[in-house]
Amino acid sequence: MRRFLLFAVLFSLALGSAAVSADKVLPAPSEKEKCAVCGMFVSKYPAWACRILFRDGSTAWFDGPKDLFTYYLDIKKYAPSRTRTDVKFLLVKDYYSTAFIDAEKAFYVVGSDVTGPMGSELIPFAKAADAKAFMKEHKGQKVLRAREVNPDALKALR
Repeated sequence: MRRFLLFAVLFSLALGSAAVSADKVLPAPSEKEKCAVCGMFVSKYPAWACRILFRDGSTAWFDGPKDLFTYYLDIKKYAPSRTRTDVKFLLVKDYYSTAFIDAEKAFYVVGSDVTGPMGSELIPFAKAADAKAFMKEHKGQKVLRAREVNPDALKALR
C-alpha cells in the first residue's frame, strides 16, 4: 500500500510540474467537445485544439489559441464562477510538432499567411528559433509572448 501511495504522489507531482507532457496523460477532445468561445467542434481541428486545465480537474476546450486567450483574458464573461487563479495550465499546440506546450512559455507569430479554423490566428511555437523561421517563411508580422497577448492584439486578428 505504501508503494502505491508513493507512486501516486510522485505521479501527481510529475503531472503538475510538466505541462508539456500533459498531452500524454489527458485525453483528446471528444467529438462532443465545443470551443468555449465560439462553439465550434474542437475535435475537427486536432492540430489546433487548445485547452485550459483547471485546478479542479475540469477542462475548457478551444479550437485555437486566439479563442483560448479570448476566454482567459475575459474569464468572467465566459465562466462567471471562475477566476484566473482557478487555472492550472494553459495548453496550446506547437505548430510544427502539434504537441501540447505551456501557452505561457510559447512564442506566437501573428500576421502570417497561415490561418486556423477561425481565420487569422496566433501561431504557437515552443522555440523562439522556430517562430522566427516560420515568420520569415510565412510573412509573419511579429512574434509575441503570452504576456503580450492582450485584447488589442486579439482584436487585430479578427
